[in-house]
Amino acid sequence: MSTFELKGRRTWVAGHRGMVGQALVRRLAREECELIEAPRERVDLRRQAAVEEWMEEARPDVVFVAAAKVGGIHANDTRPAEFLYDNLMIEANIIEAARHVGTSKLVFLGSSCIYPKFAPQPINEDALLTGPLEPTNEWYAIAKIAGIKLCQAYRQQYGLDFISAQPTNLYGPFDNFDLTSSHVLPALIRKAHEAKQAGAQDFTIWGSGKPLREFLHVDDLADALVFLAQNYSAPEIVNIGSGDEIAIGDLAEMIGRAVGFEGTILRDASKPDGTPRKRLDTSKLEGLGWRASIDLKDGIDDVYRWYLENWA
Repeated sequence: MSTFELKGRRTWVAGHRGMVGQALVRRLAREECELIEAPRERVDLRRQAAVEEWMEEARPDVVFVAAAKVGGIHANDTRPAEFLYDNLMIEANIIEAARHVGTSKLVFLGSSCIYPKFAPQPINEDALLTGPLEPTNEWYAIAKIAGIKLCQAYRQQYGLDFISAQPTNLYGPFDNFDLTSSHVLPALIRKAHEAKQAGAQDFTIWGSGKPLREFLHVDDLADALVFLAQNYSAPEIVNIGSGDEIAIGDLAEMIGRAVGFEGTILRDASKPDGTPRKRLDTSKLEGLGWRASIDLKDGIDDVYRWYLENWA
């Protein structure tokens, strides 16, 4: 297995202000690469001219595409045009500009929602485009699939070393805790904390609590992405996950214990469950030599401490 050397490379993390981007910046600080400083004025990555101007100036040799419009079921379901258009523009502009400036390595960050709603479990990379998507996040998924195919097309036509990785559900420091746009784990942390602070007897979660989900700490993801940048070069996508799954109801109970909430957790069955089960087959990545290391309980304790210090 050939190794791509990061030492001395000009490296840009697109989306450095987000949860994944900040984790990548922290992880890359351990490498001897030259991290490109963020522009003084925020670049609108949806605008082709702005992206091309920035990348002509920065001349990155390595790019991690962690920039995206993200959100949970409610955000995806109520703002489909934004989730499709914004993500299509962001990825297309960065990938094309990377070609123009001669970027040597690009790592595109997809999502586990690219897979069919009823894909066989655990989900192998070959399941892509074999069935219908989950309707509540299909707009985001379609955009991410387009990004994957764009990387594959650029490899095929231009011979560029552009790769794609698909993480499972993420959580960690700098997550979004807004109840109208967040993912399930940070939303549950906030709900449990606010119920505890208010002395409430209960709080309510969406759906039946039965769907199974796999969660990966963002620091594990960042480590995996750096590993893939150094050790992987092929058109096929690679899954990144923890290998463990938990029912949403059990997750809520675990978070309740971490927060110190002693009341009842109710379920609102009128709200959508989303995909019934979504665990990734990570055998390809494990075969390359990488495995997640942060336990879910320890990770939740870590994120709750961060929430108390920075959000609550």
